[in-house]
Amino acid sequence: MLQVKTTYTPNGSTLDNDRATVKIGMQEGEFHAYEFFLGALSACFQATLADILIKRKLEIPTMEIIVTGEKRKETPTTLEWTKMDITVFGEVDEEKFLRSVDLAAKYCSIHTTISKVATMTHEVKFRRS
Repeated sequence: MLQVKTTYTPNGSTLDNDRATVKIGMQEGEFHAYEFFLGALSACFQATLADILIKRKLEIPTMEIIVTGEKRKETPTTLEWTKMDITVFGEVDEEKFLRSVDLAAKYCSIHTTISKVATMTHEVKFRRS
């Protein structure tokens, strides 16, 4: 079972689980709701990609995923589009990695959920060490 606890007070709000606490809000050092949403996409995508790489007996490289998106103007303000810029560091088989990224986009549950309302794209860049 998945569970988080959110506490809202006049002096600040937090999102907690048994492993971590994150500040919520619009101030410096706090995460806004849509930032959590984009972060959840990144985390789910990376976990799905890692599972695929393991199943394909490929090394999991160091990578950075930057997720950007834009909300619609009309209500409800669902996402209009998102883009994941994925930078891979080190030596990898680029063709196999790109195929794994496409599979992760297909099997990541959060990616699939968001794709029902938003245009989803990704771009992969390789940086050799």
